[in-house]
Amino acid sequence: MKFAIQVNSSPYQSQVSCTAYQFINAVLAQGHEVFRVFFYNEGVFQAFKYATPPDDEFQITSQWTELAGSHQIDLVVCISAAQRRGLLCSDEAKRQGKLDDDLAEGFRISGLGQWVEATLEADRFIVFG
Repeated sequence: MKFAIQVNSSPYQSQVSCTAYQFINAVLAQGHEVFRVFFYNEGVFQAFKYATPPDDEFQITSQWTELAGSHQIDLVVCISAAQRRGLLCSDEAKRQGKLDDDLAEGFRISGLGQWVEATLEADRFIVFG
């Protein structure tokens, strides 16, 4: 079965991001495919490169990066939601005349078209948050 996942909550607001991450690991362990995780609304905070939670907390951003690299999962951050919250990749920062490059490795910025495509391509589309 092919899954697409949407994460809408900040990693520091609730347990939603950890739950989504654990769900994805469970699905992969059962031999299913997760081809895209779409981060929307407060979920874009998952992709901030410079977030530095205390060492004794779950390092969700680096875990997403590792998961995506290990399983070729497309981590897509909504461009509109990201811009509203100050998250810019180098290309978008340059376009806007800023020096930022806040996007963590393994994530990419894109639009709602990627979300629509995910809902059409997946057998199951699950929203967390």
